[in-house]
Amino acid sequence: MPSLHDLGWNDHFARAYEAFAGPGVLPGRVALEHNHVYRVITESGERLAEATGRMKHLAEGRHELPAVGDWVALRIEDAGDRALIKAVLPRLGKFSRKSAGEWTDEQVVAANIDTVFLVSGLDGDFNPRRIERYLLLAQQSLARPVIILNKADLADDVAEAATMIGDMAKGVPVLAISAADGRGFEALQPYLGVGQTVALLGSSGAGKSSIVNRLVGEAVLPTRSVRESDSRGRHASVHRQLIALPTGGLVIDTPGMRELQLWGTEQALAETFDDVAAIGERCRFRDCRHLKEPGCAVKGAVTDGTLDALRYDSFVKLQDERAALERRLDERALLEQKRASKVIGKALKSMQKDRGR
Repeated sequence: MPSLHDLGWNDHFARAYEAFAGPGVLPGRVALEHNHVYRVITESGERLAEATGRMKHLAEGRHELPAVGDWVALRIEDAGDRALIKAVLPRLGKFSRKSAGEWTDEQVVAANIDTVFLVSGLDGDFNPRRIERYLLLAQQSLARPVIILNKADLADDVAEAATMIGDMAKGVPVLAISAADGRGFEALQPYLGVGQTVALLGSSGAGKSSIVNRLVGEAVLPTRSVRESDSRGRHASVHRQLIALPTGGLVIDTPGMRELQLWGTEQALAETFDDVAAIGERCRFRDCRHLKEPGCAVKGAVTDGTLDALRYDSFVKLQDERAALERRLDERALLEQKRASKVIGKALKSMQKDRGR
């Protein structure tokens, strides 16, 4: 079994774990979650575990429950056959999105990651705008983003695609590889050292599971072919899963996301679209939203061709999504405040009645 160091353990987690250490308690890392049952890797082997009832009760949302990549304090019970997760150790970053559907909740996709591989296929499903969206969320994860252009064996001009994405994502490494024949995989190794964790994110059919299988050296994850009509894939991975590599690194494979909705991205939006932000410094109004305001330098840059119109459209769309999310969070906070006030009011009335008896 790998050591704690091999799994990414460091001084930060060691200090946090001291508050929970004791007889029958072990540190471990969450490798998989399915229906609130977790597979946790420890130095003594893998164990199935559940969060304690207290943890579930006190959690304000699913983001406070264990996620793949989390380090946890694990209490062993019933002669070692059953384990309970007492606590999630403070995270060193996380990749989050708004949960799918109407609920305004944070979903932690992966925690404690050093590098995010943003995987896109160089086939019929190649979409620079989607890469922008993934990059936006990766910027706030505290992990280093790397854009992986897979299926280089299918592309007519790999260099042109890499240059286009590199111009869009200034400063972010762009690597072209092929999981089918192994080309370019040597460029991934610097990110996969002992104890280093990489999360693979991308749409279905991008080849994330195929990349993991080649890194491991065998078919540990199922793969599926893509549709010929549009190169879109069906979900081969159905759960997020942490896998230890023979070379010492760790990878977290994630299912392709039908919905990649933004979460808490104000600063990340400015970092991802730093070219738009730089042009915006010349706008007439400091609070210009770059829509219909007079004297908008950003709109002027689109008109004269200095700023790509498709990139501007993507910026506006993501800006609107962020604003809508903020409104929904404000509305939710107001409802929760009203609900709490009612509870307190009822408690006070009950106390007054008791005193009057």
